[in-house]
Amino acid sequence: MIRPPTTAQRRVIDAAEPVTGRLKGTAAQLDALVKRGLAFRHPRPPHDHFLTPAGQRVREEPVQRTAAPAPPPDTGVFAARVGGEEAPPATTPARVREVHSAWQGLLELRRMTDPDGDTTRPCAWERANLVRAAALALEAADRRPAGPDGDGYRVRATPQPEAVAVYGPEAAACAQALEAAGWQVSEHTDPRSRERYLLASPRRR
Repeated sequence: MIRPPTTAQRRVIDAAEPVTGRLKGTAAQLDALVKRGLAFRHPRPPHDHFLTPAGQRVREEPVQRTAAPAPPPDTGVFAARVGGEEAPPATTPARVREVHSAWQGLLELRRMTDPDGDTTRPCAWERANLVRAAALALEAADRRPAGPDGDGYRVRATPQPEAVAVYGPEAAACAQALEAAGWQVSEHTDPRSRERYLLASPRRR
């Protein structure tokens, strides 16, 4: 059974990079998280520490508070645009930098977790977070996500394992962006609505 982190360790977990789960902290803090099964030390230089699946779950859990009521959600945490959000973030230079930084972080995670250091193949994090990963690939490629009422891409989960559906008017451009990011893409038609959509899966080879 994994022991819950201390308050100081929880701060380190909460400050982990949103996409890669890379941790920053003192050697003692990182070693303690490893002993608790909440982090692992990558065997390759520079031997950074990353959250384990258990550590990711801890980060996603709400912090229990006994005094003041919980603050509003932290809107500073990066999240890729999946399309159709009711209150999407504004397209500003700061947002462009955030998307670029998140994509570069994901490429670094690919490099560090692939046996050959290959950054062209999606990694385990992407296969475990299909919608977020596909949305990041599209937003990083400067594809336009759908607003509350406008046109653009919409990334949605599907019942199929390791596959997402991408709807929108720019199917060819979205397919090209996903294929360039290491995804396999095919085009289909919904048998009920007759709407065309892309089915995308992370490439393994």
